[in-house]
Amino acid sequence: MTETRTSEIREPKPAPVPLIEARGVTRILPGVVPTTLVRGIDLAIGDNEFVAITGPSGSGKSSLLYLLGLLDLPTEGEVLIRGRATAHMTEDERAFTRLSMLGFVFQFHFLLQEFSILDNVALPMRALGARSESDMRDRARDLLSSLGLADHLGKRPDQLSGGQRQRVAVARALANEPAVILADEPTGSLDSKSSEQVFELLKEIVDNGRTVVAVTHDIALAERMHRRIHLIDGEIDSDRSRR
Repeated sequence: MTETRTSEIREPKPAPVPLIEARGVTRILPGVVPTTLVRGIDLAIGDNEFVAITGPSGSGKSSLLYLLGLLDLPTEGEVLIRGRATAHMTEDERAFTRLSMLGFVFQFHFLLQEFSILDNVALPMRALGARSESDMRDRARDLLSSLGLADHLGKRPDQLSGGQRQRVAVARALANEPAVILADEPTGSLDSKSSEQVFELLKEIVDNGRTVVAVTHDIALAERMHRRIHLIDGEIDSDRSRR
């Protein structure tokens, strides 16, 4: 007796939902002569990506980053986080999404001078309200220690070097364990040694499974990242991956 086997038909797996997606995103500043910052951007960024956004001054790099990070709202189109549309979120919902899903690092660290660096790193955790006070301080201490700042926990930002302050900013961005770090010229105000240290920190974040999207003028740095999105006049001119 011959046994007949029926081949299983396997349906293809659905494509993963992007971590951040822009659909037809345009941002226009109103005025006597309206200014278009970004125009018709379609973009998907997934998990565990290391993305550079490059382009000449005025090309819309930072504007795009702020839209992806829900720090600004598009005039047209929409931004989705994990497939969830954000256009009709309340400000409280957007704030919660930023705190829980997104971490930010800027060219100028924006640390609060009146607080110790330990308290600066604890601030996003206090705003989210998901941890006890002792847990927040323990996590802030662990993050700063992992970035070589264990001996400076009680110092204020103005008592640190520029590179050290930027490491504190990275620790603060990581405080709530976000899925993605959005960085706007994170090495722009640093010397070459400190720039390399910050780049290695960002690379380590990606190596640990998170996504980093960084605006940069440093082409040499951008070429070491996994993906480079180049903007011209508010539009994507090229999107190249090294993976």
